[in-house]
Amino acid sequence: MRFNDTQPIFLQIADWVCERILARDWSPGDRIPSVRDLAVELEVNPNTVMRAYERLQQNEVIYNKRGIGYFLSEDAYPGVLAMRKTEFCEQELPLFFKKLSLLNISIKEIEEKYNQFQNSLNQGENEKEQ
Repeated sequence: MRFNDTQPIFLQIADWVCERILARDWSPGDRIPSVRDLAVELEVNPNTVMRAYERLQQNEVIYNKRGIGYFLSEDAYPGVLAMRKTEFCEQELPLFFKKLSLLNISIKEIEEKYNQFQNSLNQGENEKEQ
């Protein structure tokens, strides 16, 4: 994982965990990597991973079974999805709309590009299945 300078590392780690959840790499109730294991994998201080896990636990995305480890909550996927949609709509979408306006790009053009993107994703999935 490559970290950027625009956001604290613990938040980037929390985002990485959320991406794994949205990609359905983990299912509700699954054990996630331990603080130490993830710290080694990402080459960060275990305290940094612990801060990320504490944030996720506060948002009820994960929970701790003392002495066993961290697990995904039953509502992890819908919770992360709702949280990410809200963040996107409040933070990124206004910037996107501003750029559309400045560049005089119509919603129809965006729809065409989005459909092309979806078609390429579907083709990729079909190729994997074969």
